[in-house]
Amino acid sequence: MGKKQKILIAEDDKFISRAYGNGLQQAGFEVLIATDGVKAKEMIKKKKPDLILLDLIMPEKDGFDVLKEIKKDSKLKKIPVLILSNLGQDPDIEKGKELGAVDYLVKTDYSMSKVIDKIKSCLE
Repeated sequence: MGKKQKILIAEDDKFISRAYGNGLQQAGFEVLIATDGVKAKEMIKKKKPDLILLDLIMPEKDGFDVLKEIKKDSKLKKIPVLILSNLGQDPDIEKGKELGAVDYLVKTDYSMSKVIDKIKSCLE
């Protein structure tokens, strides 16, 4: 593989974003971290990541709004978005998928290695 694939982690919990960041770097990815929805949107526009790992509950702008805006933008809508959230209710999952997320992972159900496997399969 030539260039490292870039993953943007949009997550306001510093512990979680650091843990996933470290895991993804060890798996060979370049990692970008945004701690709120507004920063996430700016970074997505500037850095054009290969995949976005998106939390839903964030300050400034929630993940659903970020996802809506990405999917409306012709330059960004092709970027796969993987929702990683503690919201595990069916309506949230359905809404995430309807808005264009490639998948919806509930944080408590997935180990780091499973999330990384999911990311790799989304990027293939």
